[in-house]
Amino acid sequence: MTDEFFKGKKILITGGLGFIGSNLAWRLVTEGCLVTIIDSMIPEYGGNLYNIHGIEEKVKVNISDVRDEYSMRYLIKDHDYLFNLAGQTSHIDSMNNPFLDLDINCRAQLSILESCRQYNPSIKIVFASTRQIYGKPDYLPVDELHPLHPADINGINKMSGEWFHRLFNDIYGIRTCVLRLTNTYGPRMRIKDSRQTFLGVWLRLILDDQLFDVWEGQQLRDFNYVDDCVDALIKAAESEQANGQVFNLGAPDPISLKELADLLVELNNGKGRYTISSYPAERKKIDIGDYYSNYSKFKELTGWEPMISLRDGLVRTLDYFRQNRCYYS
Repeated sequence: MTDEFFKGKKILITGGLGFIGSNLAWRLVTEGCLVTIIDSMIPEYGGNLYNIHGIEEKVKVNISDVRDEYSMRYLIKDHDYLFNLAGQTSHIDSMNNPFLDLDINCRAQLSILESCRQYNPSIKIVFASTRQIYGKPDYLPVDELHPLHPADINGINKMSGEWFHRLFNDIYGIRTCVLRLTNTYGPRMRIKDSRQTFLGVWLRLILDDQLFDVWEGQQLRDFNYVDDCVDALIKAAESEQANGQVFNLGAPDPISLKELADLLVELNNGKGRYTISSYPAERKKIDIGDYYSNYSKFKELTGWEPMISLRDGLVRTLDYFRQNRCYYS
């Protein structure tokens, strides 16, 4: 991204007090953008006012729910870009409360797009989707041609959200781009529970010198440091060639969960304890086994690739939470 590309642009971020949204807000503020954040601050979904500590005077914050179509109609106006990051991310919660997941990850997405169509059809939207829609992979690494067979309610609703965005691009000319995120980690992530990612829980427990569970341990995963994820979101917004398309993010160095646990202990000065245990029954049913992405399509179009290694990213993440642990309980 050129230094001047987003300068002075009006940016709207749904879920902007959450993990990825707040890191994106920090980056865009430094680029001279006029940033408005929408976040419901529902406790289960990761919004945290401390995430914008240091830029709170440089952003507008609207405590609102993306399910409120009247608020969205008002807020969507006069913005150049929408980073649509709000969502319910817990796979277990989606199975236990499927209608809530449907409202947030499916119906609300259609409402947002309708608001854009009626009140701001020139806006560009980048939608954050998930690798979960692939389900258990038929082959590795997973590319965008891989069949979609979501393993849970969350994946089905995120898939619907994707298709709404792509449809509005193709039929109504609302410029949209979809990024399928893999495991994203870094400063400002949710660590109090596993609603966002298991790695957050591991980080909290290892810093608190408590035992953490590694389920089975042999599954392979890929991880993106949040700064790399933010770079991808920005490149997707900048690229007109990306409109109407869907792209995987990913990393070139998949790692087993046991190797990840060992690396965390090493980077925490050898402090940390874990046990290898079996998957809980409710989670085993929706486990996807090994997963890592082929992100070459996005790389070829935009030049994006991960710049922060897993080792370096974990060091930065541990350092952040050592200094700010009390704000993430």
